[in-house]
Amino acid sequence: MKLFANHIKTIALFFLMTLGLSANAAIPKRIITLSGALTETVDALGFGKSIVAVDVTSIYPAYITSLPKVSKNRTVSAEGLISFKPDLVLAPEGSVSKEIAYQLQSAGINLVNIKQDYSVSGSIAFIKAVAAALQVPAKGEALAKQTQAKVDKALAAVKQSTRTPKVLFIYARGTGVMLVAGQHTNIDAIIALAGGKNAAQGFDNFKPYTTESLIEANPDVILMFDFGLSSLGGADAVLKMPGVAQTNAGKNKKIVQMDGELLINFSVRLDQAIATLNKNLQ
Repeated sequence: MKLFANHIKTIALFFLMTLGLSANAAIPKRIITLSGALTETVDALGFGKSIVAVDVTSIYPAYITSLPKVSKNRTVSAEGLISFKPDLVLAPEGSVSKEIAYQLQSAGINLVNIKQDYSVSGSIAFIKAVAAALQVPAKGEALAKQTQAKVDKALAAVKQSTRTPKVLFIYARGTGVMLVAGQHTNIDAIIALAGGKNAAQGFDNFKPYTTESLIEANPDVILMFDFGLSSLGGADAVLKMPGVAQTNAGKNKKIVQMDGELLINFSVRLDQAIATLNKNLQ
């Protein structure tokens, strides 16, 4: 009987050891991230050294710029991803085709699609989802709690603002590509969180920029990504664009530029985005 009991204990111990080894094996060692927000979050969770390649939008933290890129644009291929021998690929929901997903699965590579909702609660859920994919939910809970506390502090400061300026965001890649951000966009969300009001109303997503729509919107502030402003020749060049002088932003020379990845990351640096934009708007 005693021998039987010892045998059972041995089997139980073996099972627990095997379970532990399986859990450790599930923790990814080679990770590819396909968005700036995913890259920042993986780094914040302590897996920066496990990132072997990133997409072109990933530029933060600074060391990320030295890592290999999976492509020269936002389009990825199964061959390009597989060549880095990852055991985990993290991608924004809907960014990887079913064909590529099948090829990755066939190669034994775990693909996890992460949904990103552009809100405070969405950012917290995003952090937890990334942590779950990395098999470190406890770290995710801790990081989410820290992020929530910092965001709450930033939002409390926004409530002290004395004005609610109308903000028009212009996405530019030179004068040939110019779009304005409407409602239900990440830009619309961050403007509201930072104490402003989106001057572009009556449409969702992005639409082509026109002089007529600029004058009609009459923003108090024109907001742009830093690279977008540079592509147009700087603030002075924007102030000389047709119609700008007729707006409150043009009259007061209120052109604001911000780091694009910070502005729309909606993850671990959301508090910084809110605080920085609010300061610029006020």
